[in-house]
Amino acid sequence: MLVAFSVAPMLGQDDTGSVHNAVAAAVKVVRESGLPHSTDAMFTTVEGEWDEVFAVVKAATEAVQAFGPRVSLVLKADIRPGHTGEITGKVERLEKALDDLG
Repeated sequence: MLVAFSVAPMLGQDDTGSVHNAVAAAVKVVRESGLPHSTDAMFTTVEGEWDEVFAVVKAATEAVQAFGPRVSLVLKADIRPGHTGEITGKVERLEKALDDLG
């Protein structure tokens, strides 16, 4: 399965409203998990089995909780049993389709 998630404290850490330190703590958890993952400007995507992926999401959320009493968590999941390598495979198929369009 693939799970794309965004987690951040509800209040900014400083007068700019930035939450980058809290997000960095969450991404550190993901990177240390050893699961395939990618991070972009809006979401972090993790690939693996249900229990291991959600354990990472939970740990990342707990890391963000250290930055404030309230946390926002947004999730999107692609549950496709028997498929692995989709974190890159989906993008590769998209790029091929774009190339085929010329």
